[in-house]
Amino acid sequence: MGAKFSLPFSGLRVLDVSQGIAGPYCAEMLWQQGAEVIKIDPPEGDWGRNIGVVRGRQSATSVSYNAGKKGICLDARKEAGRRILRKLAIQTDVLIQNFRPGVAERLGIGFETLAAQRPGLVYVSISGYGQDGPYADAPASDSVIQADSGLMFSNQDTDRNPRRVGLLLADISTGLYAAQLTAAALYARLKNGVGSHVKISLFEACAALQSNDIATHSIAGERPTGAVSAPNGVFATVDGALSVLALNNDQFARLCRALSLPQWLEDARFKTNADRLKNRDVLHAELTGLMAKATTALWAERLKAEDVLHAEVRDYASLITHPQAKHLGLFKTLHQPGVGEVQFVGMPGVANPRAAIAAPDIGQHSVEILQAAGVPKSEVDSLLEAGVVRQAEIVLEKV
Repeated sequence: MGAKFSLPFSGLRVLDVSQGIAGPYCAEMLWQQGAEVIKIDPPEGDWGRNIGVVRGRQSATSVSYNAGKKGICLDARKEAGRRILRKLAIQTDVLIQNFRPGVAERLGIGFETLAAQRPGLVYVSISGYGQDGPYADAPASDSVIQADSGLMFSNQDTDRNPRRVGLLLADISTGLYAAQLTAAALYARLKNGVGSHVKISLFEACAALQSNDIATHSIAGERPTGAVSAPNGVFATVDGALSVLALNNDQFARLCRALSLPQWLEDARFKTNADRLKNRDVLHAELTGLMAKATTALWAERLKAEDVLHAEVRDYASLITHPQAKHLGLFKTLHQPGVGEVQFVGMPGVANPRAAIAAPDIGQHSVEILQAAGVPKSEVDSLLEAGVVRQAEIVLEKV
């Protein structure tokens, strides 16, 4: 067996001052690659704890994007809280924040202030529209940015009605871009010894995500709707549904063999992909009637035998039991106190991945973090007594 190497960001210290998804997800990916991440919660908690499915002081969102982090609860509205925040910031390698432009500076943790004390700091600013410009102060959310960036336009239905993508895609994609930019900034620091200010916005991330569609619009003068080939769609079976498609003549021939429809190969209406697109309704009507006569398993077996592009349309329960997911060890079971067992998907491609660890409660590690930062016990006690710092109570769960 080969040597087991440490994760690439082992020893890296990250201070996550962000809330919601984009910033926390960026920090989460750094944690999954070995970094130590300290999560700052305000007294009321990260707002991501209160959206979607919520159990106690956690939500599916807060668990997914804060697993493994250590948590401190800090009231930065008070000067003593801001002083502690600055102390933690100048001891870190990466700071991630998603305040509106100007807020970090008012808290005393702006890039220029911190970089003067810690030149190697990689400082990550995530915003809705950017740090300056006519929209810099505009309120932003995933839905707002999906609409404003063209993402809803890209997801038109066949009647050209724009639709929101059914994931928090603006936030998630921004977190992914932010993590990549952070890794690049750390590499640059390794070469020249100097940190940098990484700036990324949801607006920019969503535009970049659509680069191909935007180029298509530039060339064609409009954005085509619908599939690029035929047949290409989702077809109901006796007990489920299958996505089935053919992208070229060879694939169409294989589909005809799998479905025992050799006559389609002789039909002038289906000779080329352009012909098939013109007669898409005919193809889909015949496929709809045929697929409805047998089970998903039977059709999947026949399509697989001819190497036809297809897949069962799965829900999440079926995805978890997917044979390839099991082979890859894709899902890990995370025990989240107060919530229960949660299926957790780690960052793909990480060799020797970390075990799934619960997301912290609000202030779960406050005292531990302050002590590690060199804050004297007497000062820690004073901060706790004044309510500047809060330590979560340890709750023993029934076994």
